[in-house]
Amino acid sequence: MKSIIQNELDSHLKTAKQMTALVDKIEEAAKLCINGLKNGGKILIFGNGGSAADAQHIAAELVGCYKIKRKGLPAIALTTDTSALTSIGNDYGYEYIFSRQIQALANKGDIAIGISTSGNSQNVINALKLAQENGCKTITFSGGKGGIMNALSDVSLVVASADTPRIQEMHILIGHMLCHLIEQTNF
Repeated sequence: MKSIIQNELDSHLKTAKQMTALVDKIEEAAKLCINGLKNGGKILIFGNGGSAADAQHIAAELVGCYKIKRKGLPAIALTTDTSALTSIGNDYGYEYIFSRQIQALANKGDIAIGISTSGNSQNVINALKLAQENGCKTITFSGGKGGIMNALSDVSLVVASADTPRIQEMHILIGHMLCHLIEQTNF
């Protein structure tokens, strides 16, 4: 068992060290979020499975607080309203569960953050397309080579790994960095 644990730790550290290549893009994403919030926008975050959990986690850090006691910031995880998710999935199809919410909630100047380890989740892609059409800035968290989402992103944060657990670990690290950078701004 100890060798398995050590291998997991080593794999995590190797992926984390590669994150230095994303420093400029993480800064760019933070600036987009800060500018959007300063101009009265909100942050809409969405993804499936573990990425849904990440969306909820990041939104909670912004609405509540990450490290600093401050006013709540407008962030919504589009993964939490089970009535909306199931009715949209039933009436329109699962591939529209996020885009329908973007249609209803997104305004020009908002920030849409799509999370997909593959970068190819159709419901995330549909939401990003509609967000761009509605004048939102888009940020994507993905892995591997970024998938289709790369072309739908103002800032694409691609974790250089094909291992889903490592990608997810880095996504929450990126989310925490964004929350920390956003909190440094006085709103």
